[in-house]
Amino acid sequence: MPVAPQPLGRRERNKQAKLERITAAAGALFAKHGVDEVTTQQIAEAADIGTGTLFLYAKTKGELLLLVQNAHYTDALERGRAAAADASNALDGVMALVSAIVDCNRTQVENGRTYLREMVFGDPAEPRHAEALMIVAQTEQVYSDILIDRAKVATAEAPSLARVISAIMFLEIGSSLNVDARTAEILASIRTQVAAILPGEHS
Repeated sequence: MPVAPQPLGRRERNKQAKLERITAAAGALFAKHGVDEVTTQQIAEAADIGTGTLFLYAKTKGELLLLVQNAHYTDALERGRAAAADASNALDGVMALVSAIVDCNRTQVENGRTYLREMVFGDPAEPRHAEALMIVAQTEQVYSDILIDRAKVATAEAPSLARVISAIMFLEIGSSLNVDARTAEILASIRTQVAAILPGEHS
């Protein structure tokens, strides 16, 4: 018989509540002003905590952005996974997931670009960075599953192809050339490139 999880103690509940306030405050301020225009002091005040307490949860503004965006990306991954399940072919399945991630990244374009820089160049041992990399790995696993199921790609080859798809997507949304591009244009470019590498698919 499974053992029921133990309820959190008061200290853990307080820590969780503070983390939720920090995430909400940082998310609202970043969305309104952009990450570059927000200070850690403003976030601490909005979360009703001291700056010293804030630094116990995230040591830099970059880590705060990762904290916020990781939650958004996790939600986008689940939406994309659900949409991909209804797709009729591999290309549409991949693009259903890509669309969810791209939409998430470009909700606030500069925040999205900063998030990618933090994810790529940050310390992978730092928990927020490690979480971001885990989300990328989970996304690539979904791509891989789609390729195996819908495009009949060999199990051994699918992960490599999934990483190529991931690289195409990140290059398009991270490129300075696409800062002012419409999301639809970026998705169309990604679709064309993905179609070119998928066996038996056409855009």
